[in-house]
Amino acid sequence: MAVIIPIVWAVALAFQQVRLLNIRDTGIIGEYTLDNFVEVLTSPGFLGALWTTIVYSVCGTALAIGIGLIAALALRKPFRGRGLIRASLLLPYVAPVVAATFVWSTLLNPQYGFVNWFGTTVLGWEEPVAFLSQRSLPISIFGWEIDFPIALFTVICFEAWRSFPFAFLFLTARLQAVPDVLDEAARIDGATPTQRFWHILWPQLLPTIAVLCVLRFIWTFNNFDDIYLLTGGGAGTEVVAVRVFDYMTARGDIGAAAAQALVLAAILAVLVGVYLKLFGRQEEQA
Repeated sequence: MAVIIPIVWAVALAFQQVRLLNIRDTGIIGEYTLDNFVEVLTSPGFLGALWTTIVYSVCGTALAIGIGLIAALALRKPFRGRGLIRASLLLPYVAPVVAATFVWSTLLNPQYGFVNWFGTTVLGWEEPVAFLSQRSLPISIFGWEIDFPIALFTVICFEAWRSFPFAFLFLTARLQAVPDVLDEAARIDGATPTQRFWHILWPQLLPTIAVLCVLRFIWTFNNFDDIYLLTGGGAGTEVVAVRVFDYMTARGDIGAAAAQALVLAAILAVLVGVYLKLFGRQEEQA
């Protein structure tokens, strides 16, 4: 009941015209309407926020799992101090998000941040970069001028930094269960490190990576606090979760906020369903 009642209440609010002023008079049974969904789906910026959410979720998930995999492989073999290094890698995941975002904001500050000081003093940047407040940064790649979404890239990097210890724990545990006999036999047969990874470790890790992809994508897709604390949703980093918060607090439109949250949940369910449909059988076989 503790799970069902809030869901039913949110669905009921999504189909009613509810604001902060009249929420006390609102019940589960009321005058249902689709106006909230029409307003949400046709509101300026919704499609842009949805696209930003998808890019943020996919890139953040892939980067976090990639860094976690590299760290797990690097710390697979025993050496002096391995336990201390493993424990230190968990700090980003266990640190309070408020403290973590404050440290990043300080480091990336264009006036007194260490990153910009290092970039302008050592790397030769012409001017400091406002990583958290600048929407795009013109860069040249092989003669092509592109507007790089620097603020979105920064929050994606923060998400990956915060989340990779979770993937690191799962992948380390799975690597510990891989029989050493397989690796030793491959070494005797003359297999290269790359061949041992793709033909021995990768098939063993694939089911775990598949589960991590689903879990991390769901959590990143619904993520709110990281982006809100770093950028407030500005500079091209507004995700749907931030829009839900703005509708609820700044506008006081509870019905539209609930409708937007319901749309977000439906889109997430469709994306996860498509993923499981396309890759579920491969994961079971692996």
